[in-house]
Amino acid sequence: MQYPSRTVFLDPDNLSTIVEDGKLGDPKRLSKFVRLLRPDITDTSALVLFEIKPDNEEGLKEARQQAGRYLAALNGAVEPDKKLKGGTGFEGSLFLEFENGGALWQLSWRTPEPGVTLYRWSYRREKPHASWKERAAQKEEALPKEEAEQRGEMAEQAIRAAYEKGEWPNGFQGQVYLPVDCH
Repeated sequence: MQYPSRTVFLDPDNLSTIVEDGKLGDPKRLSKFVRLLRPDITDTSALVLFEIKPDNEEGLKEARQQAGRYLAALNGAVEPDKKLKGGTGFEGSLFLEFENGGALWQLSWRTPEPGVTLYRWSYRREKPHASWKERAAQKEEALPKEEAEQRGEMAEQAIRAAYEKGEWPNGFQGQVYLPVDCH
C-alpha cells in the first residue's frame, strides 16, 4: 500500500505466479514442488523478499530458513538481471484501540537482517479519559493470551480495512492509528 507503483506479491501468491506475473523469468524453471511455495512479501519492482514471523528465536530461525529457500528457488528461475535479495528497512508500528478507549494494542515489526521481518503484539492497560497518545506512552505489556484469542481476527480485519479502505469488521468500535508514512 505504501508504494502503489510497485508490483508486490503477498502470501498466498506462489513462486510460479510471482515469476510469471512479476515478469522475472520462466516459471517452468521452478520444480513442481517449489512452484507452490508462498513467501510473505515479494516486491518484484525492488527485487526484494521478506518473510514475516513472530519476534522470538524460533521465528527468527524459521524466517531465515524460509527466506533463504525462497530466494534460492526464485533466483534459480529468474533472468540474470532480475535476481532477488532479502529486503531491509521494513520497520514500524501501529496501534489498535478497541471499544473507543478500552483496550489499546500495538503491532510492531522490524527487519533485523535482510529478508527477515519479525513482529510482536503488545498491550497498554485501560486508562480512563486518556488520549491514545497518552496511553501509547504507557509501559507496554505482553498481550494477554485470552484477549489475543478473543480479538485477534477482528484486529486483523480492522488493520486490513484501515490500509485498504475496506469494510470494518462487525462489532469493531474503535480506531486504527497507522504510521504517518502509510497514507
